[in-house]
Amino acid sequence: MRGTVMYAAGDVRIENVPDPTIEQPTDAVIRVTRACICGSDLWPYKSLQPSDGARVMGHEAIGVVEEIGSDVRTLKSGDVVVMPFAFSDGTCIFCEEGLQTECVHGGFFGNPEVPGAQSEAVRIPQADGTLYVLPVGEDDALMPSLLTLSDVMGTGHHAAVVAGVGPGKTVAVVGDGAVGLCAVIAARRLGAEHIVIMGRHADRIALAKEFGATDVVSERGEEAVERVRELTGGLGVHCVLECVGLEDSMVTAFEIARPGGAVGRVGVPQDDTIPASQTAFFANITVSGGPAPARAYVEELLPDVLEGRIEPGRVFDRTVPLDETPEGYRAMNDREAIKVMVEP
Repeated sequence: MRGTVMYAAGDVRIENVPDPTIEQPTDAVIRVTRACICGSDLWPYKSLQPSDGARVMGHEAIGVVEEIGSDVRTLKSGDVVVMPFAFSDGTCIFCEEGLQTECVHGGFFGNPEVPGAQSEAVRIPQADGTLYVLPVGEDDALMPSLLTLSDVMGTGHHAAVVAGVGPGKTVAVVGDGAVGLCAVIAARRLGAEHIVIMGRHADRIALAKEFGATDVVSERGEEAVERVRELTGGLGVHCVLECVGLEDSMVTAFEIARPGGAVGRVGVPQDDTIPASQTAFFANITVSGGPAPARAYVEELLPDVLEGRIEPGRVFDRTVPLDETPEGYRAMNDREAIKVMVEP
């Protein structure tokens, strides 16, 4: 079959790769009908070394079950399913607590050990605990929004949940990528009174406003901090949803949070240490977050997608066939696209 292979920074190719097969009785194989490129895929696109090992990319997908292992009980051939970016058994103590990204038998798609879903098909370890059957056909008009449940909508929601977003709260979203835009949706859905989107791309800002952002801060650094404080009477915001992962974005997040506020960090951190930790400490700011347990949030978010109350699929502003996936990487890296959907 064909798959998207990343060899090194900027070196993405469509090649013939081994067909997925049932390796364990808990596996399934799905035919991929929709996949996409994630903002976190751009980190290796910028930095991967040949010595790190080539990998079949992709950790977000919707597909159709083609084959199941002998121990799979909740799936059957022909089921249309969403594939969260992490696989999980659904039965360990962390899965039972709704933290599937910490599953003791789990892991992540799209690395040298576990091939990803920017391909024609993919093997799903721990299929019962990972895949979620969707009540739609494979060509349903809601597919773009349903696809976001594999990662970005769940990740934006996770940022809002761990930061304590709720009715009456003032929220700032740091980053105007797809996750940040979904975080705006999540904040509005959870009842935030004011939502500040921090970004500077006109198309993304326009979409953020349609999703529910009430204020826009396009400045950076100290100017951005001053602007947020102006908007909040000098206090700062209750909740910061950090959706970037860089040192500057974390510093900004801590400096715009009000004393006693919270930061939900879901941007994959690019530093080993948390910057501005003294700022957070002396202001009693709660810091939480990590890889979102997207599987745990599907059941909660799915009805809103099916009934049209939220439309996270609007973050996809470009669709490419599998053969053009390398161009999709370039477009996202060059900020020509917010998020690219791949149709194998």
